[in-house]
Amino acid sequence: MGKEKTAIILIGYQNDYFAEDGILRGVIEESDNTNNVLKNTLSMLDKLKSTDVMFIQTPIIFTENYSELVNPVGILKAIVDLKAFRAGGSGSKPIPEFDNMGDRLVCVEGKRGLNAFSNTKLEHILQQHNVKHVVLAGAVTSICIDSTGRAAHERGYQVSILSDCTASRTAYEQEFYCENIFPLYASINQSDTFVSECLKH
Repeated sequence: MGKEKTAIILIGYQNDYFAEDGILRGVIEESDNTNNVLKNTLSMLDKLKSTDVMFIQTPIIFTENYSELVNPVGILKAIVDLKAFRAGGSGSKPIPEFDNMGDRLVCVEGKRGLNAFSNTKLEHILQQHNVKHVVLAGAVTSICIDSTGRAAHERGYQVSILSDCTASRTAYEQEFYCENIFPLYASINQSDTFVSECLKH
């Protein structure tokens, strides 16, 4: 096997969350950091595009009638009720800022729930590229970020979470998870610090 690698897992960077008219933008807008999260993430990816850090997006997409969801609760019920992330709809598409990344951005499809490892080939792709360090960015901090982070930790990956590249439902929730929950299984970083560390190697 070659040199151990790092992968940034980009969760929820889709129009229904991040577009100005996104159906679920209000879920993360209360924390008053939606635009900053997007700006910070794009800046980080631009600075790291010439490195060997992997960029992986894991979109959540459902069939038109949500037949794969049985008795959904919580945010999954909200997704069904609001008709978000439906295949073929503009809301399920990746944010347009990702369009110019080409092959640099690996798309791992199949995500139907909170954990990006479930029902996808994410772990296979990470193993294939000898990734040992998983870095999480996206939405929603307390839901998909936390679920994916725990799953990565349980699979033996080193986990980092970027506090300024994750969007929560409220500012309080963001602070609580970054200070009290994530440190139980991950390191917490700012994107600039993470970029500086990557560029040293």
